[in-house]
Amino acid sequence: MTVAKDHKINDQIRVRQVRLIDDEGGQVGIIDTRDAMRMAQERNLDLVMVSPNTVPPVCRLLDYGKFRFEAQQQEKEARKRARSQEVKSIKLRVKIGDGDFDTKLNHVKRFLKDGHKVKITIMFRGRERTHPELGERLLARAAETLGDYALIESPPLLAGMDMNMMVAPTLKAATMKLKGGDAPPPEDDSHIENDESVSDSPAE
Repeated sequence: MTVAKDHKINDQIRVRQVRLIDDEGGQVGIIDTRDAMRMAQERNLDLVMVSPNTVPPVCRLLDYGKFRFEAQQQEKEARKRARSQEVKSIKLRVKIGDGDFDTKLNHVKRFLKDGHKVKITIMFRGRERTHPELGERLLARAAETLGDYALIESPPLLAGMDMNMMVAPTLKAATMKLKGGDAPPPEDDSHIENDESVSDSPAE
């Protein structure tokens, strides 16, 4: 049995008395640790110290293997929820072709279906910087293409050489189907602020 560093069990518990909670959540009260150990053995359970900093420490009667399994499952769910809150990033050029545009927007839809927010970045080159309306027009087209998949969380904003728009998944995004099937996973060839990014041309 693997013992968590933050839980002492059975003969690892060295104090003379504990405040005991039984396997049904009932308060047994303060009893000698030897008596608590005997109760655990009689019920084929473990004596687990769950609150070591109280006086006396609080212990519970439980199946420690099951307890650890459930705790590990909760940790996995917490990590899964954390991943679902990641912000992905898609890069577009002002002069992107229709085919590449459709492919990139399918990537955005796939991210939204998975519960991620997506930052759509328009990268300007040279004189394109003097025509921000081109970026706004492309982001408006993207918003229209995403339709019921996305909520516009932040409108198009200029930031240095780029224009960014943040979109978040709608409640029904996860149940929607992409036309022609799901897009294949994009290659992660660059990063923006630790976001997963996809550009429409090789990094220069």
